[in-house]
Amino acid sequence: MKKFLLLCLLVANLLACTMTRENRLNNWKIAYNVLVDSANDNYDVFVMNTDGSGKRNITNHPDVAWTYYAWKNRLFFISDRDTCRRCYFLYEMDNHGRNPRKVTPLQLEDSWMSSRNNGRELVVTGRIGKEVRMQLFLVDSETGSFRQLTNDTVALYRDPLFSPDGTQIVFAYKKNRRDRNEIEELYGMHADGSEMYQLTHFPANDTTAKWHSYHAGPPRWNKQENFISYQSFQNGKYSLYAVAPDGSRQWKLTDNNIDEGWHDWSPDGRWLFLETFDTEQTQFAIHRMDWQMKTLLQLTDTTYKYQQAPVVIWK
Repeated sequence: MKKFLLLCLLVANLLACTMTRENRLNNWKIAYNVLVDSANDNYDVFVMNTDGSGKRNITNHPDVAWTYYAWKNRLFFISDRDTCRRCYFLYEMDNHGRNPRKVTPLQLEDSWMSSRNNGRELVVTGRIGKEVRMQLFLVDSETGSFRQLTNDTVALYRDPLFSPDGTQIVFAYKKNRRDRNEIEELYGMHADGSEMYQLTHFPANDTTAKWHSYHAGPPRWNKQENFISYQSFQNGKYSLYAVAPDGSRQWKLTDNNIDEGWHDWSPDGRWLFLETFDTEQTQFAIHRMDWQMKTLLQLTDTTYKYQQAPVVIWK
């Protein structure tokens, strides 16, 4: 009898944990980017539920619109609307696409971004004119004021990410952005721009990646397990890798047959939303991975070829 009761308790606990995971999924949506008209270079931002249902275009604008970041229900996106082609500025809207507004007069590069202080302060990759390119800036998301954080115009800084406590910034860096023989690696520094340190080290014996391939792609932080994930082309394909916040350990994170690219973590670190594609890059999709069970669920179909860069946003 005791064994039976113990078994019932174990089953009930397992079901409760499963229901908790599923209930948490209902708190979020996924924003992602879709090429809706290749002839006119028209990208729009879509949202869907975390099970792939309820897909909806929330920008519906003949521009290049692309989201890289959300804070709670605030969705930030770059756009070339009202300016020259592929000249990007930062905009914000809610998770339904309502009330779009231009955030700052600073022109941005095509790059991921992050925030701290409850979404008030953003770290972005921006430019000023033709000379100041691929530098990091801090932007006040309410006033639009900005401050340049790095000032090495020979170098490349992009895809900045605040640490969970806001004291550090992780980013992709290259000492000479015009040198094709040099590869990008992930670096970290204090949030005031001081004491830069290297995190990733691409294997010197791996020659399968081309010069333009991601050797260390945009970083994302799993807060629950405290590691930084990134995409990297190694051994002939894109996979996700991880590095400890101090660079002390570096490892392969996933072992899927499909290529894996841009991605985002749920706030509780239990779910990984990732862009997937075949090696020839003929079709891009968004998948959801249960990080505990390591199971994959495809969320998008083949209506569009390019469906990329998932971002978790609150409902």
